[in-house]
Amino acid sequence: MTVNTDQHPEMILLNISAVERDTGLSKDTLRIWERRYDFPRPLRDQNGDRAYTPEQVAKLQIIKRLLDRGHRPGKIMRLDEEQLAKLAARPAAEVAPRQDIELYLRLLRSHQSRELRRQLSQAMVRHGLQRFIVDTVAPLNEAVGEAWMRGEIAIFEEHLYTELMQGLIRNSITALQSQGNAPRVLLTSLPNEPHSLGLLMVEAMLAAENAHCIPLGTETPVTEIVHAAEAHRANIVALSFSGAYPESKAVEALRELRAMLPGSVLLCAGGAGVARIRRRLDDIQLIANLEKMCEVAKKWRADHARY
Repeated sequence: MTVNTDQHPEMILLNISAVERDTGLSKDTLRIWERRYDFPRPLRDQNGDRAYTPEQVAKLQIIKRLLDRGHRPGKIMRLDEEQLAKLAARPAAEVAPRQDIELYLRLLRSHQSRELRRQLSQAMVRHGLQRFIVDTVAPLNEAVGEAWMRGEIAIFEEHLYTELMQGLIRNSITALQSQGNAPRVLLTSLPNEPHSLGLLMVEAMLAAENAHCIPLGTETPVTEIVHAAEAHRANIVALSFSGAYPESKAVEALRELRAMLPGSVLLCAGGAGVARIRRRLDDIQLIANLEKMCEVAKKWRADHARY
């Protein structure tokens, strides 16, 4: 079905049902990508419904072919049409999924939760907590999310995975106790940012780095973050932003929080949403990855070493 918008009467546009039919991508996936990756960017018809250009649909069709060959949305969504076409022209054999990630996904899809927990626990023991978080949990999170968007796992399976992984990480954190000159790090997210697993991963990385973590959970108002930082004498406040969080709201809240916190308190922001921030943010550290957050803690310790 095609629709015409009042703003673009000369254009023939496709509604979301037609795009779903022509690309094989579900409506939910299209909406999630719109929020997370800022693509596709549909127009609106006279009824306020989404309306997609033929060019957007063509790009979505290439993306769907690449997904079917094992590429990940996070790696390809921001490529332009020429880059996507070149990637699609490469032999499919160039994309080699990790066998361990494929094993975990297979166990999740076949509802073997106890075996999945056992396999993940063994991986944590083999690699240590920090390498497990960076090399296994981070790519597995992405793989689970993308499998859900492709319709390969159900919502309840994604929820089960999150609960299982959170349990494993929390148990490991409990065994760690900060000692000596440890920075006090307050961890949380802003309202309407409910993703908790990323925060827990940061907590695990910092706890293994001998930091004293103060986890507030998710969706804490700015004023409450300030009160908590004061009450707990926090040296560092770290916020997590998923890719779905609006950039403008993140920037506004970070600037507000920076203005309310004492200058001696470091303010850090990390997560997929931070990668989209292009504006200058004075006295706010944007953290590109989990390991960079550990470097912040190490630098604080070095700067406050007791002689």
